[in-house]
Amino acid sequence: MIEIENLTKRFGDRTVLDDISLSVPNGEILAVVGPSGAGKTTLSRCVSFLERPTSGTVRVDGKDFSRLEGAELVTARRSVGVIFQTAPLLRRRTVAQNIALPLEYLGATDASIDKRVTSLLERVGLADRRDYLPAQLSGGQKQRVGIARALALGPSYLLSDEATSGLDPSTTKSILGLLSHLRDDLGLAIILITHEMEVVREIADSVARIDGGRIIESGSVSDVILDPTSSLARELLPDRPSVPFEGDSEVWEVSYASRNVPLDWLTSIHTVPGISGAQVNVLSASVESIRGVAVGRALLAISPITPVGFDSYLRERGLHVTAVSAKAKEAAA
Repeated sequence: MIEIENLTKRFGDRTVLDDISLSVPNGEILAVVGPSGAGKTTLSRCVSFLERPTSGTVRVDGKDFSRLEGAELVTARRSVGVIFQTAPLLRRRTVAQNIALPLEYLGATDASIDKRVTSLLERVGLADRRDYLPAQLSGGQKQRVGIARALALGPSYLLSDEATSGLDPSTTKSILGLLSHLRDDLGLAIILITHEMEVVREIADSVARIDGGRIIESGSVSDVILDPTSSLARELLPDRPSVPFEGDSEVWEVSYASRNVPLDWLTSIHTVPGISGAQVNVLSASVESIRGVAVGRALLAISPITPVGFDSYLRERGLHVTAVSAKAKEAAA
């Protein structure tokens, strides 16, 4: 388990991280998101102790890194595997030789290195690229080499700093699939620094938004998305372009606010007494499953305006209802 408690980092008079507290149990992925300059990279460097925090603690499996010095800290860092945005591979060394670097620095025997590297190559799907040079690899394959090298010393957790940035969608999906598999197979705790919300929705168990060096919002991904007051939910499940509409219809935004919204909530509207005469037009909608929970948002145009019982009907089914004026929606579009 990774525990970050009251972590603060200052550079001179400038506070870059301000009282950050987060925890990641083994076998879970925490995504840290936020705008450029929010403090994400500094957080990743402090958590991996490439930068020493000004104050606060970083504990891995109960061991407080902030109290360690010299050789003890070097040894403790072996429990942290770091995946960078661009895998820093040595161009004159083969794939296998690049993965072997941390083991060579430790003074491991040739036989143990070969056994470990062979196992890692199979784990990341590069057994047939063992003797290739980095120049012969695709971007996704280079990132897989970086992941294998991060695993070389058997870390307790992985820190991924924008590991999928710049990769095409299919390659990103394959790398995320690999990280998810490693989480499940090895029971790793993973901190994922990213600006890509699709990445968060794809594999993260929990999410924290950092801005101005502080945690603004955090929670499980499904809980955040089901919170109608959450600004982070808007980023994770953005509005979709809506169909232009005219007339006297009133516009309602309907979002999922429960784990138990019935699948037929929209199609059954016309069978409900008091609402059966209403005309409901779907202007935009997005529904998907995240961690097995249905989440989504729809923009509806209803006439006659505010049919009796309509909002109560929706809320009883675990939906959040907000009236949206046509002019405000058109301006936002």
